Order: sequence, then structure tokens, then C-alpha cells
Amino acid sequence: MILCKLYDYIEIACMYRLPVELQLKNGLVHQGMAVDTLINSDGEECMVISSGKNVESAENNRIVINQIKVMRALVSNPHFDTVTFNI
Repeated sequence: MILCKLYDYIEIACMYRLPVELQLKNGLVHQGMAVDTLINSDGEECMVISSGKNVESAENNRIVINQIKVMRALVSNPHFDTVTFNI
């Protein structure tokens, strides 16, 4: 579970379909357009990012939100540049 104010940044990224880079706690990095949030089959909150041109494509990645260490916007926007998740 993350703080509401941090979750708000995830929702903003999805609402505006911002291209983001997610650095995970295990060191992996994912890039793509923020699309949505959902609960996976294990009951974990996930952020869906699309790495393809079609948002509905199988190229979408489901990133468990509790595993995100840093989210960085890849385009200039008025909402955020970099968000660090201190979980």
C-alpha cells in the first residue's frame, strides 16, 4: 500500500496518458505510456503501461505498484517530473 498523495501521481499519469519511466525496487526499468490501474489475479494493485502503439495491445505491462521505486515523466508536464516512492 502506498500513500494517497503518491497514488495521485499514478492516476495523473494515467489520466493524461503520459509517457513514463518506472524504476523498480529490483533495478528493472520499464518505459511506456501510462494507461490505467487495476488489481491483478493475485490481488495486487498494478499500473498498466503500454509499450506499443495500440493501448489495447498485448504489449501492455502490468507493474505492481508496491514495486515501483521511481516514476519519471518522459515529457514536460505541469504535474510532475520525478516521483520517488518511499515504501
